Amino acid sequence: MRKKYLSLLAGLLIGFGGLTGSSAMAKGDFPPLAPLPPVKAPADNPTTPEKVELGKKLFFDSRLGGDASSPCSACHIPEQGWGDGGEISRGYPGTTHWRNSQTIYNSAYYNKLFWEGNVTSLEAQAPAAAEGNVAGNGDPSLMEMRLRFMPEYVAEFKKIFGTEWPRMTHAYQAISAFERTIVSDSKKVPFDRYAKGDKKALSDSAKRGMGLFNGKAGCIQCHNGPLASDERFHNLGVPENELFKTDPLYQITHRWEHYQKGITEKGYRGADQDMGYYYQTKNPKDISKFRTPSLRELKYTAPYMHNGIFYTLEEVVDFYDAGGGAHANKTSLLKPLGLTTAEKKDLVDFLNALSMDEPLLIKPPALPSYQVMK
Repeated sequence: MRKKYLSLLAGLLIGFGGLTGSSAMAKGDFPPLAPLPPVKAPADNPTTPEKVELGKKLFFDSRLGGDASSPCSACHIPEQGWGDGGEISRGYPGTTHWRNSQTIYNSAYYNKLFWEGNVTSLEAQAPAAAEGNVAGNGDPSLMEMRLRFMPEYVAEFKKIFGTEWPRMTHAYQAISAFERTIVSDSKKVPFDRYAKGDKKALSDSAKRGMGLFNGKAGCIQCHNGPLASDERFHNLGVPENELFKTDPLYQITHRWEHYQKGITEKGYRGADQDMGYYYQTKNPKDISKFRTPSLRELKYTAPYMHNGIFYTLEEVVDFYDAGGGAHANKTSLLKPLGLTTAEKKDLVDFLNALSMDEPLLIKPPALPSYQVMK
């Protein structure tokens, strides 16, 4: 059995271009790309159909926010790849956000969420978004009271969680259960079908791109494993978004974020860059590092990078081909690649093959109404 497994793994590595190419990265030093495993729910929040259905309603319900205008679905729109389609997330009315709204596609698999990895579960991510001042800006006690004035929700929470009244802790658990269903269907992903034995699932161009991904282009260094992410933090020298130089609301948010994340006065007054992972560690070596995003569903989740600076995969490939941007803290992993025009096209074709043939779309559910409490 062990010999059969090792033979299969070697075959996969060869098929993925993992043993071809000119660099050390092509010698199997990184976990190979592979189909995603089944989603696992945490022991303290098991998934049930009833909980998922409740979470779906709450995900689309604007009453889980400050002024009842900012549901989860305001920044995670199914038709926009479960992001919001803009460079920088819309933010709470009267403010702007300061980072790109990450897609929730396959967020079930992350063990670090948000661009700086400051939470480690969907259950922790939900309140951070719903209650964040430039996101949902919701007060948990007020949101909880709103839920209590909707008999349909009261009944559902009692049935699912056994409580007399809805609790926000349980609301966040339900939303998380729903988000764990927003995942890639391997039957619809060309790469996954190829990895499972359908050698016609990838075009010749995509197959060449796969060899580049694992070899000359070096993408596998950070985008590896089933999720196509090492979930580590890297500084790529991504240029700052010009919006932060031209719009005062963005500058207000920028400085406020510095302040509330505990930056020194000097850093706060300068506030010329998003310091990323540094906010968590306060280690200067971590300035402007961001968690590696998954490459799955790229076809539907533009724009790219933490500040939405690139709108096409062609732009992204050009950026990496040039060796990334300029920053004193930039990772040593990035070097000019010398890709030809044909190789860039092949690489983009392979990146697109990590997405489903069609996007995952969901019709917003009917939501309950307020009723006078008796």
